[in-house]
Amino acid sequence: QVQLVESGGGLVQVGGSLRLSCLASGRTFSSYAMGWFRQAPGEERRFVASISSNGGTTSLLNSVKGRFTISRDNAKNTVYLQMKNLNVEDTAVYFCAAGLAPLSGSTLIGPEEYHTWGQGTQVTVST
Repeated sequence: QVQLVESGGGLVQVGGSLRLSCLASGRTFSSYAMGWFRQAPGEERRFVASISSNGGTTSLLNSVKGRFTISRDNAKNTVYLQMKNLNVEDTAVYFCAAGLAPLSGSTLIGPEEYHTWGQGTQVTVST
């Protein structure tokens, strides 16, 4: 079973950038599709981005397209979420998650498709 630890969150001003990292333990990281979700206070956890196990396919929430990029380095057991041009609505706790997709080129969108979650990292965007 893989374990996930997020890092890279923090306080940033509107228009700023952050890069989140999620380090996975274990030797099977390359078998998992990976995702990023976020949860704002009082709201449900929502999909942000996903990347297939082979890194060849990504999916992004419409409102972050052109601003966020998901990538992975299977040699480092790490998935990244590069966030640019941040706005106040991006403020949330960000979670990474791992799941088994049917194909190496498939992404996973629903939170129920993921079986392992990190503890989350806070991203706060201020005016």
